[in-house]
Amino acid sequence: MMPDSAAASLLMAVPMPLVLIGADARIGAMNARACALFGADGTGRHHVTVLRQPALLEAIEAALVAGRTGEARYLDPSPGSEGAYRVTVAPVEAAGVLVSFEDVTDLERATQMRRDFVANVSHELKTPLTALLGFIETLRGPARDDAAARERFLGIMQREAERMNRLVSDLLSLNRVESAERQRPTEPVALDELVASTVSALRPTAETAGVELAVEGEAGERMMVPGDADQLTQVFANLIENGIKYGGAGGRVTARLTYSPRELAVRGPAVSVDVIDRGEGFDPIHIPRLTERFYRVDAHRSRAQGGTGLGLAIAKHIVNRHRGRFRIESAPGQGAIFTVILPALHGEGMR
Repeated sequence: MMPDSAAASLLMAVPMPLVLIGADARIGAMNARACALFGADGTGRHHVTVLRQPALLEAIEAALVAGRTGEARYLDPSPGSEGAYRVTVAPVEAAGVLVSFEDVTDLERATQMRRDFVANVSHELKTPLTALLGFIETLRGPARDDAAARERFLGIMQREAERMNRLVSDLLSLNRVESAERQRPTEPVALDELVASTVSALRPTAETAGVELAVEGEAGERMMVPGDADQLTQVFANLIENGIKYGGAGGRVTARLTYSPRELAVRGPAVSVDVIDRGEGFDPIHIPRLTERFYRVDAHRSRAQGGTGLGLAIAKHIVNRHRGRFRIESAPGQGAIFTVILPALHGEGMR
């Protein structure tokens, strides 16, 4: 049964895909969002030729034959699409069946991210906890009177406990950064001084690893940005430490500052800081996922170096809070460049 013009207008006004199926099992009307979802207007066609997924067809059949309201899950079959919909199928008096599609893509993605997060945290904590429990059992048993073994085991236990402490600290830091991400910092920060101070603090670590640290670029008023000094220090400390740990084979890590009077990425004047290493680099295929929580290019090496897998995720959220941009470039054998672009105060001031 075809709806009258008022009903058709009502369908068009609803901001979710709607399909009205008549008692003859043919589509009586589709609103614009439904046409976009299915790629064409299927009005007049049998619903089976348009809504082809079995669970949805079963729910429609139950509504048409028995008058039962039902639900189903519909996955957008378009190439490259990850769209997921919660579908409600409800009988409509004298009109047939109304099929409504609620987009739950973001909800399902968030649910999966939460599951992955819990699984990753559990894994990261379980490994050192298992090691600690094993050493405690050994120290209480076979190695009770072995002074040399006791000293060695206690050293390993301390490292594992420190690893858990770093993980918990990073989790708390990530939570704080995410909570404040919508609150843009307003205090002026001299980025050249902050980067130079961070490099100086990390120079002993670099010397131990046989890596030279260098700062390049101009200094002065043009390097001023609105920011949170502590958080920005955390970002550059993380990037430079990563350069020392994973790019140290090149023998040099450079922090290069550049001022741009007009940077498209932030729609105004900006200061860019490139943290450049000459190490082994990595396949660019990893770049889109590097800022995901717990994602590692080389998980074993990262854990051995004391990494928690959260540093780049924290850096990304801090840069987002500052309304900046975070870019990564690398290739095998060519080192890596981690770039932070921040809006500058010079010229236009705070916008």
